[in-house]
Amino acid sequence: MRPWRDGPGDRRSYHHGNLKEALIEAARRFIAERGIGGFALVDAARLVGVTPAALYRHFRGREALLEELAGRGFAELAARLARALTSRGTPLERFTRMGEAYLAFAEEEPAYYAAIFETRGLPAEPTGAEAPPGRPSPFDLLVEALQATFADGFGGVAPRFIALEVWALAHGIATLSAAGHLPRGPGFPDKYELLRAGVLALVHGVAQPGERPRS
Repeated sequence: MRPWRDGPGDRRSYHHGNLKEALIEAARRFIAERGIGGFALVDAARLVGVTPAALYRHFRGREALLEELAGRGFAELAARLARALTSRGTPLERFTRMGEAYLAFAEEEPAYYAAIFETRGLPAEPTGAEAPPGRPSPFDLLVEALQATFADGFGGVAPRFIALEVWALAHGIATLSAAGHLPRGPGFPDKYELLRAGVLALVHGVAQPGERPRS
């Protein structure tokens, strides 16, 4: 993905009547390359070659555009986790695959990922065309996978509490990796191995004595 160039020569064209999608794609690429902190609504307008006033026919402001990105990101993340959850293998293998899918999503879709955690007040499930009724949220899929993998429970601890800790661990690893702060080199695990080891240590720490994941 090449960097954006400043100036009118870099304006993207869009099909008539599809300005909204052009703005969303412009925001997605801008954030992926420059980060979410410096993104403003006028940046999306400039990149597609329209006046800032034209944006307000589709988005009431920066937060509305970020909410759209976050909703689409939630839908894409949920789809990836669902595929991992229903893939072949043992419950533990599928659960591990979900962790890999989460970290891959954070790396491959940095704009979606940033928008998800930048936006406040977004519902657990996105609304609109990107989220058909009844689609479980990423968090619900994580709870479901935990219950399937560790069917004997967690020593009285609610699965949703464990799921929240697993999500926090995955988010921390993804964030550190994106910032280049994870140690690398001989003797250090990669981020996928680190997440798997951390999740198993967390789960076994609260499980009943002798508890082991179903294989």
